[in-house]
Order: sequence, then C-alpha cells, then structure tokens
Amino acid sequence: MPRIELSIQDRKAHRAEAHHLDPVVMIGGDGLTPAVKKEVDAALKAHGLIKVRVFSDDRAARETMFQTLSDQLEAAPIQHIGKLLVLWRPKPEVVRERDEDRMAGPRDVKVLKHSSRGGQRPEVKILRVLGNQRLTAGGTVKRAKPKPPTSVKKRNQT
Repeated sequence: MPRIELSIQDRKAHRAEAHHLDPVVMIGGDGLTPAVKKEVDAALKAHGLIKVRVFSDDRAARETMFQTLSDQLEAAPIQHIGKLLVLWRPKPEVVRERDEDRMAGPRDVKVLKHSSRGGQRPEVKILRVLGNQRLTAGGTVKRAKPKPPTSVKKRNQT
C-alpha cells in the first residue's frame, strides 16, 4: 500500500498543527504489534493528525517503525523528532443517513415570567417541549393542533 506524499508546504502546515498535540498512541517494548497498528489506524480515522510516542532508545528501530506505519496505514509521514512520530491521513467523510419518518426530538426552552410588581427579578423556568408540542406567547406548553376530522362525504368518495 503506498503512503501519501505531501509537498513541503503541506508538511510544514501539518507540523505546525501538530505542535500542540499530545501523543495519542504509545509504543512500548514489544514494538509494532497488530494491536498497536489497529490503535494507530483508529486514531488516524478519528483525528487525522496524530502523534505517536515510542519508548525505544534505538533510533534505527524508530525510523523503521515510522516508515512501516506510514506504508501499511497509507499515512503521510510528517515528522520524526526524538521519540515522537507525527502521522497524517485525511479523515474519511461521515455519511449520516436521514430518516424521513423521524419527528423532532425534545428540546429545553427557558421561559421568563416577569413579576407583576416592578422591582423583582423575573422567574426563570426551563420547560421541556416535545416534538408534537409548541410554546405559546404566555409561556405555556400546548400540544400541536390535531388534524381536522374529514367529512363523511370525503370518506365515502375514496
């Protein structure tokens, strides 16, 4: 699987973005296990740009891990500085299905009731309004108007 090759400007931009990130995945003494690769892949799917900390003192081993991760996970190698590896892969777009039959869900609405006497604070109520309800100007919750019943003539026509 080929890895992503970036231009120098793109790599610089991703390096700047990764400066304030904390390492998401830690690679211990066992090295690159399938579980570590799976975690790095999941982190790349979730975040796109990640830092990986390697607890190995061998620089050559860290370099091979960096190349292996970028090749096998189709990621772009951004930076290898010390024991930190920075990888980037574009996040996949999430397609959300829209259900046409779905009704509106409940929502919380703040209602202010002013006092009849002028100098007091208004009373704040939080009301839960369901999908088939509406809030009136006076601050009360009413159900949505029911559909008018069809006439006998219209029922007989169909």
